This record gives sequence, structure tokens and C-alpha cells, in this order.
Amino acid sequence: MCFSPCLAKLRHRYIYMTMASCVWVGTACAQSSYRIATEGSYPPWSFKDSQGALQGWDVDIAKALCEKMRAKCEIVAQDWDGIIPGLMARKYDMIVASMAITEQRRQRVAFSAKYKETISRFVARKGTPADVSPTALKGKKIGVQRGSVQAAYLTQSYRDSELKFYDTPQAAELDLVAGRVEYIFGNMVTYYVGFLKTREAREFAFTGPDLKGGVLGDGNGIALRKDDTQTLSRVNAALEAIRADGTYDRITAKYFPFKLM
Repeated sequence: MCFSPCLAKLRHRYIYMTMASCVWVGTACAQSSYRIATEGSYPPWSFKDSQGALQGWDVDIAKALCEKMRAKCEIVAQDWDGIIPGLMARKYDMIVASMAITEQRRQRVAFSAKYKETISRFVARKGTPADVSPTALKGKKIGVQRGSVQAAYLTQSYRDSELKFYDTPQAAELDLVAGRVEYIFGNMVTYYVGFLKTREAREFAFTGPDLKGGVLGDGNGIALRKDDTQTLSRVNAALEAIRADGTYDRITAKYFPFKLM
């Protein structure tokens, strides 16, 4: 009769089959819940509605990714200045907040595949000269969100301008309308569907060329801790899935009259 040897073989086979199932299903043995950070004050990407619930393009993308990963997710708001430190402190598992992919940030976090492009532009009063070179804007007051890639770009290239840093894009926009700054610099799409659609912005428009690449980043990615390779793989697979089945385009069409990639 065969007891221990046979049981050992059956146990080995069960373990092998279980592991194979995990690989095949992709989610059965992986983490089934995630905490996701977004900014929460950056419409239309992420913002709070009148009930305090998080809404926006990034929020919908995060929910779609969680559905593809068959994971339960909690989405929380985090001020931009502390969003990467919070990730490193393990307050959450990933950042879905239209974060630009830059070499400086790659030194601290891992990025998913690019999930949208980013173009930055200046906004100023209508009739302002189109030359927005560092030489042309010498001595000019420029508003920008603190901690953004646009802030890094201005700090590096516009050293002779008077830079004013704000906690949110909206605060910079208010100072532009009030005349406390002459230019603001940020995400073109954000301005196009947000500030420039408002009554307060009727005297303002884009000026200068589209700017991207380098310090301004190579599109946007989802940020994760470098040691969390399993979640990175799952996120990339989920991104590919929502683009393939049309979910990504449906979410984008809800907010924008144009494609983001």
C-alpha cells in the first residue's frame, strides 16, 4: 500500500496546480485590494463634488483599472507636494494623478506604461506677444503650481523671471485674473477644458508654442514603489486591457472632445 509517498505526490501536484492557476488567472493569488492616491483639486483630472466624493478622469481610470485587476480599491486625495512621499511611506500603493514621467521622478518611483500625453502652455491676457522665451519674459511675473513639472521647467529655464508658486492651479488662475501675475504656465488640456471656459477668463488665451519633453516629462504614468513589481505588472496589463476594449476612450470622451493619446 502507498500512503505517505502517494500523499506527498498528491500534495506536490496540488501545490503545482494552485500555482499554475494563479499564473493563468492572474489575480487569484495577487493582492486583491489597493489604496490609490490622486490629487483631488485638479479638475477635470480629479476633484471633489458637492458631496465631497472624488470625481474626474483619473478617478474613473483608477476605477476601471481596479475592475480589470478584480481588486477592491480605495481612492484618496493627497496634496501634490506630499504625494510621492506618501507613496514611499506606504500610505497608499499607487498614484493615479496624471503624473508626468521624468528622469528625476524615475529615481524615486517606478512608472507604468504611459497612459496619456502632456503638453504645457503659457496663458496670458489676449494680445500679449507670442514670444514666451526666457529672454522675452525677463522680469515678468509667472504663476505655476508648486511641485509640478512646469514649476521645475520654469525654475531651470526662467531664472530672470519672477516666479510665484501656488498649491493649486486654481490659485494661480485667480492671481492671473487679479493681475498679480502676468502669465500662468501649466497643463494645456487642464486650461482648455477648465479655466479658459470660464467667464473670468474671457480676456485670456494661450500664448506661445506647445511645450513637452525633457523636464516637462514624457507623457503621464501611474507611479508605484520600485519594489512593487507585481502591482506594476498588473497595472500595465490592466492599462492595455482598458485601451483594447474601448473603456479608456469612453472615459476620455466623457471629459474631453479630443483624444489624449
